[in-house]
Amino acid sequence: MLSLSYRFSSFAAYTPGPTTRSLSRRLLFLVPSQTLIFTNHSLCCLKPIKPNNNIRSSSSFSKDSPFSGLEDVFVSFLFGNRKATDVAHMVWKHVVQKGDTVIDATCGNGFDTLELLNLVVDDSHNGYVYALDIQKDALAKTSSLLEESINSYQKHVELFNICHSKMEEVVQRNSSVRLVAFNLGYLPGGDKEIITRSETTLQALEAAERIVIPGGLISIVVYVGHPGGREELETVETFAARMCVENWICCKLQMLNRAGAPIPIFLFRR
Repeated sequence: MLSLSYRFSSFAAYTPGPTTRSLSRRLLFLVPSQTLIFTNHSLCCLKPIKPNNNIRSSSSFSKDSPFSGLEDVFVSFLFGNRKATDVAHMVWKHVVQKGDTVIDATCGNGFDTLELLNLVVDDSHNGYVYALDIQKDALAKTSSLLEESINSYQKHVELFNICHSKMEEVVQRNSSVRLVAFNLGYLPGGDKEIITRSETTLQALEAAERIVIPGGLISIVVYVGHPGGREELETVETFAARMCVENWICCKLQMLNRAGAPIPIFLFRR
């Protein structure tokens, strides 16, 4: 049996379909009102928290809204048909707006940077992405991907060979940052000995907490299958757990019977 633990700080509810085995089961995203734990299809309501007016109710979504379909992505993830990064990208669409400033704190091979560019650049050529990585090889791969995929992308993105913990050194002061995205671990296809580490990741999260605007998001995909990955997950969880509930909504999606599966974590600022 598929066994998953979904820990949503206050924004998800589970609605069964006509039968308990139906694939039409849906996750409905509502205006936050309670902290919910969804484990093996059992739902428990815990501590009430105030609604967040910055996150829209799915009841207001039209069929052509960019927010519609978020439920399907989570269900696909539940049944193993979507990757953690797919879930992250869809959540970004729920938060990011055209013309926004965003940060890819660990750009890696550039796929997240490309996704963010497509989300923020508008017809008036507004929108900006800061892309950071400690490895020059990662920046070269990101640059190559962007050149292949987007014309004149240079006006909307800047690449920095810098640790994610130093993001405040390169982001313009008083920038209204809507999203900071982290894809932790090592560079796919690169040296597996070069990884993000708990100490600098904690510093990076603290920096992101300072610069993300209300209605914004810190998005983290944690990989735990390599040495140091579990420690980094514990660091992220500890950081998120101590965030003020009046200002932040924090949630984690974790598969219980796949110990090495990537774990998406989302920290929404009210």
